[in-house]
Amino acid sequence: MAETLLFIVNPKAGKTRSAAPLFGAVSCFCEAGYLVSVRQTQGPGHAAELAAELGEQFDRVVCFGGDGTLNETASGLLRLDEPPPLGYIPGGSTNDFAASLGLSPDPVEAARQITESRGTLLDIGRFNGRPFVYIASFGAFTKASYSAPQSIKNDLGHLAYILEGVKDLSTLRPYRATVSAGGETFDGRFLFGAVTNTTSVGGLMKLQKDKVVLDDGLFELLLIPTPATALELQSLIRCLVLQDFDGAGVIFRHVSAVTVQTPEAFPWTLDGEYGPGSDTVEIVNERKRLHFLL
Repeated sequence: MAETLLFIVNPKAGKTRSAAPLFGAVSCFCEAGYLVSVRQTQGPGHAAELAAELGEQFDRVVCFGGDGTLNETASGLLRLDEPPPLGYIPGGSTNDFAASLGLSPDPVEAARQITESRGTLLDIGRFNGRPFVYIASFGAFTKASYSAPQSIKNDLGHLAYILEGVKDLSTLRPYRATVSAGGETFDGRFLFGAVTNTTSVGGLMKLQKDKVVLDDGLFELLLIPTPATALELQSLIRCLVLQDFDGAGVIFRHVSAVTVQTPEAFPWTLDGEYGPGSDTVEIVNERKRLHFLL
């Protein structure tokens, strides 16, 4: 009996509205022997609803869209007792996690990768109980993920994130926080903070692949304290330009859980989408929680 595949498509994702590549992806699934059912999302949260309501009826679930669509689909599957393996065809503007996984940007090639994969268990994060796939972040680069209008993201792609991030960084707005992780506590004012399981952070910063393992039960914690002097600011800019996160003034750790306490709540992003903050945030790693088709 042929296996079944649910294909969840965000029709508004990406730089092009052409459906031709998606027809090619569906054809690839069919040629591999799958019975394919396609569902288009109607708005925010719909991918999660589709995955939760229909996921158990299928042997595999694949989503097409940006990192937000991936987050929603994974979140929906995680509501199930036995979620099916998840495939991802990147179709957004930046696709951080896809870049980290080495997924093809071509929908047909990505579909072929999915049909040939047996699945790999990867870690999933929880942000005060809410799932995220690869990053929870706050601060200077955080708003860049959602403040740029979708039309600009579609037209400029990666450049839109850089423009928004640099504009935000220039204000040097500090965020007061106490961050506890791995038996250490960091108290101060931070420009940026991220808890990640990816080599690409916010479409702007890159971590070396040998420092990131996606199924080891550990996150990468990156904190950028607010520079107190012109010399510290110069050192920070150098770290960002050279992508050197072992340099002075940057805190980088591998940890399984993080607690962030703040005098007042400030906004976060989860997988590039807005997430409401809290004066106490608990972030935990659920090791090898979900099958991904890579």
